[in-house]
Amino acid sequence: MAARYPVPAARHRVEQVIDRSRFLCTVERVESVSDAQAFIKAVSAEFADATHNCWAYVVGAPGSTDRIGLSDDGEPHGTAGRPMLTVLAHSGVGDIAAVVTRYYGGTKLGTGGLVKSYGGSVQQALATLPTVERVDTIDLRFAVGHAQVGAVLQALPTLTAELLSQQYGADAAFVVRLPVEQRPALEALVAHLTRGQGTVV
Repeated sequence: MAARYPVPAARHRVEQVIDRSRFLCTVERVESVSDAQAFIKAVSAEFADATHNCWAYVVGAPGSTDRIGLSDDGEPHGTAGRPMLTVLAHSGVGDIAAVVTRYYGGTKLGTGGLVKSYGGSVQQALATLPTVERVDTIDLRFAVGHAQVGAVLQALPTLTAELLSQQYGADAAFVVRLPVEQRPALEALVAHLTRGQGTVV
């Protein structure tokens, strides 16, 4: 699983009118299926008077298929949720859910028109979606001699490590949070500073 990938930075919404039907696409970051379901429920409640609230989500790294979901919410089968999910799956953005709300304007779009409208609404939202990088982190504990404290504090920024706590007893004990991929570098640093005596847990 990718340790780093872009995710939505905040809830984002775009709107367009297609053949008198109003389409609103709302996108949000979701870190679990229950997050996605809560988001879908909230948007559906916000637009409870809409003709349809169709949705799709991908929980996990971009393109992962372990935790996905979709719904046509009353539109003809395969015309809303599936094209929405296809766009999300190929967007390069992970942990993402989208709800496309439709207010029917009196003109039937046909199955091809619906596929284009729902998929296009998600594409339009993604085109202006602000993203941030998601980084898997881990909290680790280790101890070094008092003489090595300066070297540890100097090295932590190079490991993109956040110092959570430090205690001074017989040794100097640290708890740090850092990207998962930096663990081997921290272990190597502690081994070097303690001549192989220190451990990282």
